[in-house]
Amino acid sequence: MNTVSPDQQALLERYRASHIGVFGMPGLVLSHGEGAYVWDVDGNRYLDLLGGIAVNALGHGHPELVAAVSTQAGAALHVSNFFTTPTQIEAAESLLRIAQAPQGSGVFFANSGSEAVETAIKLSRRTGRTGIVAAGGAFHGRTTGAVSLTHKEAYRAPFEPLLPGVTHVAPGDIDALRAAVGPETAMVLLEPIQGEAGVVPTPPGYLAQAREITREAGALLVLDEIQTGVGRTGAWFAHQLEGVTPDAMTVAKGLGGGVPIGGLVTFGPEVTGLLTAGQHGSTFGGNPLACSAALAVIATIESEGLLEHAVQAGQFLVERVTSLGHPLIAGVRGAGLLRAIRLTEPIAPAVAASCRAHGFIVNPVAPDALRLAPPLIITTDQLATFVDALPAILDAAAEQTPETP
Repeated sequence: MNTVSPDQQALLERYRASHIGVFGMPGLVLSHGEGAYVWDVDGNRYLDLLGGIAVNALGHGHPELVAAVSTQAGAALHVSNFFTTPTQIEAAESLLRIAQAPQGSGVFFANSGSEAVETAIKLSRRTGRTGIVAAGGAFHGRTTGAVSLTHKEAYRAPFEPLLPGVTHVAPGDIDALRAAVGPETAMVLLEPIQGEAGVVPTPPGYLAQAREITREAGALLVLDEIQTGVGRTGAWFAHQLEGVTPDAMTVAKGLGGGVPIGGLVTFGPEVTGLLTAGQHGSTFGGNPLACSAALAVIATIESEGLLEHAVQAGQFLVERVTSLGHPLIAGVRGAGLLRAIRLTEPIAPAVAASCRAHGFIVNPVAPDALRLAPPLIITTDQLATFVDALPAILDAAAEQTPETP
């Protein structure tokens, strides 16, 4: 088992002494990565099954991504939004293409998913309405507007009063959604798969029905693809698996492969025209470095067939984990390479700690669920090493949790 050395512990203490403690104490001090692996400063290697929470789509140090940002860094890092660059234009065009957006659609580049959600909020206000409907269990970010749409009480309560006019409805309940949407509703914001709630997919047909409800009410349907987008589920965007076209969607995480970038994509000229010159902006949004990363990520996913690989590797993981028949495994949910291993006992934090001790990084996203969002380049052989180790990992966690039978 790996242990944290005194040198690494000293670094963690320096972190504690120099940072505002919003993230708590980090688990490790990582020094570098290669492919699907990362190393801590003690030289211990870990299979990264979280991918920076679905950010490192190409893994660590992918040569195409490294070459793109290195070349761009030598050309221009920033030019301000008084100007543009070929890289920014090409990134927007590529994003619209993979979004299958019609003529007249548009992109606003931001720096993060939260900033993309803030943009969606302002877009919805331009309808002349102020009501917003989101789902119970939703996570849309932690900036003040975004946290108003996030459902978890612990994230919201310290900062109330938040944005008015927000209604949360039971997730997956189409009747509840229909009852909540009315003439004052500006936007319905939904995640195709709720990542922070435990990788919980919306029921089949739910998004299509939400599309009908919002269209009838004259409200925008905005989909949060921040975690599910850019190939994570085996499609460029998860809503494409449902055959639904939203009015807008938010993107971030995997788009830059680790370089910070986010964005709002609007579908069609009517929605695109809601925001006009001077109504929104971002100093760093669309900067050529981030856009070069996005172009490299999109091109590499296409050239390496990573959409198809995400489907196949995800299915491999489901079948192998399920076949273990371990009493602490209740099943696997999700799509592509965004998965949660459901546990029969609420011991996910102990299991995640045991995983780390065995050289695997996972996320205890809920008391009874482990989130896996590995790099899209992860191989089935690498996934197999995790599955093969999982029974011993679970047994070790159970031994450390007295209330577990």
